[in-house]
Amino acid sequence: MEHGAYGASLAGGTFDLESFVKKPQTILRFLSWIFSIVVFATITAEGYVNPMTEENTKCMFNGNDGACSYAVGIGVISFLACVLFLILDAYFPKLSNANERKYIVVADLVFSGVWTILWFICFCYLANQWGKTTAGTAAPDAARAAISFSFFSTATWGLLFYFAFGRYRQGVDDFTQDYRDPAVDHTSPYPPAQFGSGPTGYQQSPFSQGQTQPGEYQPPAY
Repeated sequence: MEHGAYGASLAGGTFDLESFVKKPQTILRFLSWIFSIVVFATITAEGYVNPMTEENTKCMFNGNDGACSYAVGIGVISFLACVLFLILDAYFPKLSNANERKYIVVADLVFSGVWTILWFICFCYLANQWGKTTAGTAAPDAARAAISFSFFSTATWGLLFYFAFGRYRQGVDDFTQDYRDPAVDHTSPYPPAQFGSGPTGYQQSPFSQGQTQPGEYQPPAY
């Protein structure tokens, strides 16, 4: 079971770069990595503006600094998570321990689900604040880019959650099919006893040749 658990059939094998690059999870993580850079880099570079003075800049999304801070924070954490999970995906086929694979898959499943929700909140939040922004007081191209790539990130992280859930279910199904509880497994034959109790399992004692019959006296040999 451990050699095929959670979707990896090359446990303990060598790293295949070509097959790794072509995997859907790898492509989605790379896209999520790019999208997160666009979001936090755009807001960091052009997201704080003030047409009146440069000393007291405000977020371009309706002057709401919380919107910019939220998008930058989600983007930076998403950027780091993509790098981490790419490393784990590359190392995953080399793991022969099913429990270690399970921890990675569960972490991927939980994180992808949470970040799908957070990116969707970010998209709605930015779009709502942008709709309230006065025209001519912000950088429209940067704002639209941040909103668009927040939506794209929602889609890619949602697909990553889907693939992580598939790997998790595959691991659970493999465990259910391959594992048997010895306490209730009646199909495996019992090992033969060393000394049988019946006629077929009886073996004569190796010391029976030299034993005397009851009632006979044998003088000791000096």
